Amino acid sequence: MSGIFGFSGDEDFFLGGSMHNLSPGSCPGVYFPARKRLRIAATSVFSGFEEKQTSIDVLPDECLFEILRRLPSGKERSACACVSKHWLNLLTSITRNEVVESVQDVEGEGFLSRSLDGVKATDLRLAAVAVGTSSRGGLGKLHIRGSGFESKVTDAGLGAIAHGCPSLRVLSLWNLPAVSDVGVSEIARSCPMIEKLDLSRCPGITDSGLVAIAENCVNLSDLTIDSCSGVGNEGLRAIARRCINLRSISIRSCPRIGDQGVAFLLAQAGSYLTKVKLQMLNVTGMSLAVLGHYGAAVTDLVLQGLQGVNEKGFWVMGNAKGLKKLKSLSVVSCRGMTDVGLEAVGSGCPDLKHVSLNKCLLVSGKGLVALAKSALSLESLKLEECHRINQFGLLGFLMNSGLKLKAFSMANCLGIRDFNSESPLPSTCCSSLRSLSIRCCPGFGDASLAFLGNFCHQLQDIELCGLDGVTDAGVRELLQSNNVGLVKVNLSGCINVSDNTVSAVSVCHGHTLESLNLDGCKNITDASLVAVAKNCYSVNDLDISNTLVSDHGIKALASSPNHLNLQVLSVGGCSAITDKSKACIQKLGRTLLGLNIQRCGRISSSTVDTFLEQLWRCDILY
Repeated sequence: MSGIFGFSGDEDFFLGGSMHNLSPGSCPGVYFPARKRLRIAATSVFSGFEEKQTSIDVLPDECLFEILRRLPSGKERSACACVSKHWLNLLTSITRNEVVESVQDVEGEGFLSRSLDGVKATDLRLAAVAVGTSSRGGLGKLHIRGSGFESKVTDAGLGAIAHGCPSLRVLSLWNLPAVSDVGVSEIARSCPMIEKLDLSRCPGITDSGLVAIAENCVNLSDLTIDSCSGVGNEGLRAIARRCINLRSISIRSCPRIGDQGVAFLLAQAGSYLTKVKLQMLNVTGMSLAVLGHYGAAVTDLVLQGLQGVNEKGFWVMGNAKGLKKLKSLSVVSCRGMTDVGLEAVGSGCPDLKHVSLNKCLLVSGKGLVALAKSALSLESLKLEECHRINQFGLLGFLMNSGLKLKAFSMANCLGIRDFNSESPLPSTCCSSLRSLSIRCCPGFGDASLAFLGNFCHQLQDIELCGLDGVTDAGVRELLQSNNVGLVKVNLSGCINVSDNTVSAVSVCHGHTLESLNLDGCKNITDASLVAVAKNCYSVNDLDISNTLVSDHGIKALASSPNHLNLQVLSVGGCSAITDKSKACIQKLGRTLLGLNIQRCGRISSSTVDTFLEQLWRCDILY
């Protein structure tokens, strides 16, 4: 019997003797090894092919195409996409009309979202996204952020998305110079459900791409065009004619777009557009005049860097009386915005509630007073780098504002000077003002705070940042006449404020105070934390970065009898806090969601590791 089983390895089997004719099982108790399929070299069957080439690769693309288009969009198609890049490309080239009807799946709702940034944004990844999301509910949102001329996203990648993601509703293309009208047109034809489209820094896209969008995407409601040098007036005209569901339009830094396109768009779509942003465009007062006449539905308006618009343009926009529903106006770096224009806008927009003026160098206190008298619904005013506005303009605006004004903010206004001690106190009060923010105005000091303290009695949110002229005396004057409890106090960068101010705030408003920011207040010590721990019952956000606070102050917080419910604690740059505060911070960490211990040189890495391990609910900056 040993001769019968005289095989030496896996490659050999017995072929000789009478046993060759025995079928397995004919001799009970005798084992027969299974026969192996004879190996045939590929060259002996398919002459002319390389030895390592697999048989499936012999098929031409036409045959593979016919096979793949019969696969249902599910696990089978995803599995085939993993075979090779060649198969993936073939799969993504199959349009929806080319898929056999018997295997077409029900279209997904498009609840998935994907974002590709930098080097991850490639045609290959887009193809994988197109195939992978089709069986999981469909792709609804796609954001592609390229890397300029190094970007590897082309029209082929957009074509893959177009063929595989018909449920796409939101598409954002940013910094993709290799993308052209071909890819955008393919998206427009295959993804008619698009509602929001963002085209930014895509110089290859021209009016033809916008025309394709306008003709196919009738549900488009939000359009952004930013720094697309190929887009001009004709593209805007097409959008205005076809996209009747458009509600928001933002156009920025497109040199080929001028009055012809913008005016036509606003005249055609002004009755249903609600949000309009015009930034860095070569337009004149004509566009603003058209907006003033036809912008009946506009509620939010942003105008930035419109150097061709003069005072007359803003005057006509306001006096046209067409912006009846305008609620929010933001004007940035427009030299045409003057006191006259501001008054016209205030009187022509009866529902105006929020105004923001940034770098409007010709607006003075006279314009603010006129705005306060004409815009009776005004609730908030934000001023930044408006250097012609002085302290008298500020006071005049507050005294003449209506009963609806709730928030006032001023930043980097160099025309503000402190009141002198002989200035008369205001005879009226602004009972509606709840939020006051003064940031980086060098001339603003204690006397100005005293005036505001005698004028604004209902403040809840106070922000005084970077004001070297503010001391404890000024803050005390502001607090003394306050009739309601303060909720938020921000004194960051006020280097002349000391523990006395914190003590006064905590004693008078400790029962309502929720947020206290003392970042950069060089005179703040542990005494402030002791006062906060003793008197503040509701503080959940505390910033004592770059102060003189030490371990003793942290211990006072942790042992507070008021059971502080801190959620955010920042002690960045406090060199006096060491590892001794480890246990106290861990105790506070039971409720913390955010902890900043950056630039705390005396907190060791082992302590940081302990925080990372035990305070797993907390976002830690170190």
